[in-house]
Amino acid sequence: MNASLRRSDSSTCTRRLPLQRPARRVPFPASIHLLSMLVVTVACRHEPQIAQAQDSASLQVESASFTGGGDVPRRFTCDGAGISPGLDWSAPPAGTRSQAIVMHDPDAAFDFTHWIAFNLPPGTRSLAEGASAEGSMPQGASEGANDFGHVGYGGPCPPGGRSHHYLFHLYALDVRLDLPPGASRKQLESAIRGHILAEGQLVGTYRRGGQ
Repeated sequence: MNASLRRSDSSTCTRRLPLQRPARRVPFPASIHLLSMLVVTVACRHEPQIAQAQDSASLQVESASFTGGGDVPRRFTCDGAGISPGLDWSAPPAGTRSQAIVMHDPDAAFDFTHWIAFNLPPGTRSLAEGASAEGSMPQGASEGANDFGHVGYGGPCPPGGRSHHYLFHLYALDVRLDLPPGASRKQLESAIRGHILAEGQLVGTYRRGGQ
């Protein structure tokens, strides 16, 4: 992934992997030291780890609905009409067979998925405002299930108190995905692993009561 597209505020976790204890007995102070050395801490990230194993190119993602890094207008959130914003992006590289979009909130209690769209034709360069709700997604494209429990776009709806970041992540893939409509984010991430030719992201923010 291009370094400029990596986010340091994505949710992280640590996993402790205990190894086998040594067979022979050692003095008490030494055993404490050995056990401390026999624990491996592995840091992991949710969504960005998909592409970190690949040297993928960059895509420029923009929106006429809001300025990158700025506030997402109310009409695209749960406090308004809740329609999907318009998106525009640069041409993917040669060999692209489909494109996918994942919108999520890494500032939530867990990395909350708001929108999944996949199998967008390689010639697609934009989505109009309200494309999800109005059924005007490109022919052949499908949408997955969000963490609100329904298929399609679910707008920002954070608890009050502070702004949350919303990442619209675009992937150019060298395959069409064999996934059903309503597929989960986990299924999508598994399917695109090893098939990312290019990627890019757009970030917006939203705070309840702030707009």
